[in-house]
Amino acid sequence: MNQKHRSVLVMVIVMIMAVLMSSCTQSLSSAPVATPTLVATGLFVSPVASVENPMEMIEQFAKQTQAAQTSAAGGVTATAGTPQAATTDNAAIPTATPTIAAANATPTNAAATPVSAATSVPAATSVPPGSRPATYTLQAGEFPYCIARRYNVDPDALLQASGLTAAQANSLAAGTVLTIPQSAGGFPGNRALRSHPATYTVASGDETLYSVACLYGDVDPNAIASANGISVSAKLTVGQNLQIP
Repeated sequence: MNQKHRSVLVMVIVMIMAVLMSSCTQSLSSAPVATPTLVATGLFVSPVASVENPMEMIEQFAKQTQAAQTSAAGGVTATAGTPQAATTDNAAIPTATPTIAAANATPTNAAATPVSAATSVPAATSVPPGSRPATYTLQAGEFPYCIARRYNVDPDALLQASGLTAAQANSLAAGTVLTIPQSAGGFPGNRALRSHPATYTVASGDETLYSVACLYGDVDPNAIASANGISVSAKLTVGQNLQIP
């Protein structure tokens, strides 16, 4: 074999060995690039972008928030919890207010409060001194024995003529009509319970000229009213001084 063929053979062998070596050697490759795990934006991610001056960005964010709370149409700042009326062409649409029935509302068909007898009691009849009226309507604070003293009538005859018993005498309501017997004897004993003329000081707010007259027995309430220049039905006040004739 000549020198030329030998050189070619060596070249072929070298090439074959190179191919075999390349197939047996594991090619080194770079490590795969790790895919970053995406973190959802939320509590851990700031909504403010990274800037050179973060305080300036925060101030701008606050201004935008304040502007969002202001109505562009009317420039009225919304208040939390306060409903705003919708507007159309700058005219407010009235909001209907629901009517809520109170829990303790009085029913429409509730019974009316009865009027007390004292408010509808006719005024007592005034008669000249020494006279007896045919009938007498009791006023608040009066009782049959008081009337018997005032008109000088035997109390037993007065009760009998009125169809009443002694047990009922002190529990009669105002408005009870008594029959005054015209031919009955006078009141036994002293008609006056207290000496008068005198001055009386009103001690209770529920006193009337009728009840004050009963304290003196033989005094007519109309006479007390005249002596003090007031109406017989005038309301008395605690501490008021009355002249008793």
